[in-house]
Amino acid sequence: MIKIGMMIGDRYEILEKIGTGGMSDVYKSKDHKLNRYVAVKVLKQEFSENANFVSKFRVEAQAAAGLMHPNIVNVYDVGEENDIYFIVMELVEGITLKKYIEKKARLSVKEAISIAIQVSMGIEAAHNNHIIHRDIKPQNIIISKEGKVKVTDFGIAKAATSNTITSNVMGSVHYTSPEQARGGYSDEKSDIYSLGITMFEMLTGRVPFNGETTVAIAIKHIQEPLPSPREYIPEIPVSVEQIVHKCCQKSPDRRYQTMGDLVIDLKQSLINPDEDFVKIVNPDEEASTRMITDKDMVQIKRQSNRRDSMDEALRLKKDVRRKYQEEEEYEEEEPMDEEEEADMDEDVDEDEEEYDSKMERITTVLAVVAALLIGCIVLFLVGRTLGILPFGKDGADQEQSTEGASDSGQVEMPKVVARQLEEVKAELLGLGLMPEINYRETDEFEAGLVLECNIGIGQMVDSKSDIVLTVSAGASGVEVPDVVGMSTAQGVSNLEQKGFVVNRTESYDTAVAKGDIISQSPEGGAKAPSGSAVTIRISQGAEDNKVRVPNLIGISEMDAMASITESGLVVGSVTEVTNEDASLSGLVCYQSYSVGSYVEPGTAIDLQVSIGPKQATYSYNGSIEAPSAAEDPEYRDGLNVTVTIDTEDGVQLLNTNTASFPISVNYTGIRSATGTVTFTYMVTTDAVTDTNPETGEVTTTEGTSVQKTISREIQFTPES
Repeated sequence: MIKIGMMIGDRYEILEKIGTGGMSDVYKSKDHKLNRYVAVKVLKQEFSENANFVSKFRVEAQAAAGLMHPNIVNVYDVGEENDIYFIVMELVEGITLKKYIEKKARLSVKEAISIAIQVSMGIEAAHNNHIIHRDIKPQNIIISKEGKVKVTDFGIAKAATSNTITSNVMGSVHYTSPEQARGGYSDEKSDIYSLGITMFEMLTGRVPFNGETTVAIAIKHIQEPLPSPREYIPEIPVSVEQIVHKCCQKSPDRRYQTMGDLVIDLKQSLINPDEDFVKIVNPDEEASTRMITDKDMVQIKRQSNRRDSMDEALRLKKDVRRKYQEEEEYEEEEPMDEEEEADMDEDVDEDEEEYDSKMERITTVLAVVAALLIGCIVLFLVGRTLGILPFGKDGADQEQSTEGASDSGQVEMPKVVARQLEEVKAELLGLGLMPEINYRETDEFEAGLVLECNIGIGQMVDSKSDIVLTVSAGASGVEVPDVVGMSTAQGVSNLEQKGFVVNRTESYDTAVAKGDIISQSPEGGAKAPSGSAVTIRISQGAEDNKVRVPNLIGISEMDAMASITESGLVVGSVTEVTNEDASLSGLVCYQSYSVGSYVEPGTAIDLQVSIGPKQATYSYNGSIEAPSAAEDPEYRDGLNVTVTIDTEDGVQLLNTNTASFPISVNYTGIRSATGTVTFTYMVTTDAVTDTNPETGEVTTTEGTSVQKTISREIQFTPES
């Protein structure tokens, strides 16, 4: 586990966390070997034992380590220590392009083009190394304090080969290309599309496609034409508008084919912004039949030689043979000479012989296995019928009884009393149990503490059991509005106005109109802590083909998204929140529809992912006095003193030289409760003169300089 102040790789000191992602955390660190600050990306602990994640993390490191360019965040080192996998990268002090756009509302044309040129040059360097970024967006572009633009986070980059690249990995949906949205082919031109969307946002301050769900936005990328940026900002030059449109063509063949081509047009637009020089090529018009040149043949052979997959080669060979046979039926081909025809027949015969030989062996093995299985089944049935086997009818009954107990789906009730509600709910939901919450106003117990439960510890219960928890509302509970019988919109509005968080669950009820609230927990009139959750059960009318909401609490964001998709639902908003249950850090801690409720297919499920408990912070405002006589009798005013303030977790707040005291300080956001003030200075002793009483000789001993270090413990003030 990474802690502030620890040393990894025997050289990198972890100073502070500066970012987090789906798979890794990023820390500002100090490289003591080269005496420089770096960024260390560390694979999250929950993924370090997963071979797939570790492999993906290593691929990222190997791919990024091969890139060295002024417009790319450089990778310095890759390492592994005690199951901690990390990448050491260049530390760029600056601001993301996303925040820069939000700060300025929109960028000027010249500034946007300048940034686009630098980004294009960085991505071009990656493409030249056969690396596709696949997640180009303003959040992954950093503008340093010196004004240098750098592309970062090659988190899902993958070395491009001559094979078709298919991936279901999709970056931010607002910037994804149509082919990525479909989950199909993805290449360098996908990055060009994403950069075009980024340019649109730089110029207008908004993204071209927006919607309530990720699916709706992805469909717009696939189907809807790109709006003109001049509709929002009329002063955008024609050439810049055309460049954005060419980058964002639906068909990859109609876009810029390389980043180099894009850079040429971007530079041209700076010189002649109103000139019509951008040409969009229609591949259909250039797809007429033509003879294959020697140059084309060399390229085809080179591509063929680079294919390292035998399965791909066999598939291609079959496709070519099939295509050749089809063309032979409908077209007249030039006659081959006898030598060529013999070579082709020989190749075909060899392939067919190899294929037939393999198939014959496989067929033989399968036949033997099938015969053995059939024989075992026959012997088992005969033996069981005659009673000569040790597992007869009684054994079958016992097995059936065991299976019945297993299929009952019962679980053992855990201890819930005297625990925090959020922790209990997470555990019960993980067991497939849905508790009902009642609150009791009391000043004897803190708010959120479970006081009673109608089910005892160790009892066996199933998902249909009524589990009622009585929870402390504290001394200042808020009265819960009665929303039973109201429409969903009205009920949610009334509850949220009182400061409650609303959880929805749905069920069929023929007596309550569809969309109205059947029941609520806690009930109306009860008192509950402000900010606590109220669960409402919404009627879906008569039963029909609804989708049951899966349990997403306590699993990773990616697993939750996969479970939602498999259930026929869609992922809504995903936000990061603090959660007091440390075991849920990095995992889903909230879902907008309760487990087991029934919703319409395609319903959006909002998620909240825990970033861990809210960390307490402290401040220090006061003055530092000089060392006292009790601390060092030899200290004298006017000495030059080095004064440092270090927190308990190793963060240095102050390091200064002074001869004047007191020193005024004011620090906030400190993450440790205590710290140390250290004074370091030199004390010179006076010269000593001695006289020999016998000879009268006078001897003088010069003074010596001694370094003194005084430490003083300090307490920081908690921030509210």
